Amino acid sequence: MSIQPEGEDIRKAVKWISEQRLSNPEKKPDALVGEAGMKFDLSPKNVDFLGRLARGEETEGGL
Repeated sequence: MSIQPEGEDIRKAVKWISEQRLSNPEKKPDALVGEAGMKFDLSPKNVDFLGRLARGEETEGGL
């Protein structure tokens, strides 16, 4: 595993979720967020942020 700049994993997760939503529109956003959290080894804070983003909620304050 390589060392990545801070925030790189969350960017990859957002991109991955976007791709998954296009190819699997029937899949629920929360399920994709859970998968992304494990796939990209995201912190609970980042998973929460990603969930709000995927549901279209306000994400004030960012990460």
